[in-house]
Amino acid sequence: MGYFWTLMCHLHILAGPMTMLLYPLYASVVAIETTDKLDDEQWLAYWIFYSFLTLMEMVLQPVLEWIPIWYDVKLIFVGWLVLPQFRGAAFIYDKFVRERIIKRYRESQQHHNKSPKGKSKTKFVDFITSKKGEHEAY
Repeated sequence: MGYFWTLMCHLHILAGPMTMLLYPLYASVVAIETTDKLDDEQWLAYWIFYSFLTLMEMVLQPVLEWIPIWYDVKLIFVGWLVLPQFRGAAFIYDKFVRERIIKRYRESQQHHNKSPKGKSKTKFVDFITSKKGEHEAY
């Protein structure tokens, strides 16, 4: 029984990096090479949520140390984000993030396009975007 418990502890320790990093890295590379936009959206959303989760975990570390099942809850949540059967990252992005971003972008565009003299305030955007024919040597 002692060997089985040791094996289970080692598998539990390895499950986090494999679920949170190795498989998403592999799937992201595969997604880049395909022409399908859905898998790109899934993995880009995953990396956004994973980095946010990691940042929040670093900030809340003193509190999370008192929650003994935090690692297991995080592992289950990240598994839901990662597994292609659930597409959790894309689901959260579609249901909660996309609408807010589009709304805020439209509001900022309406606000920035208004000028007292009727001129557009997009000079900086025009400055940083490349014009046709520029940088073709690269």
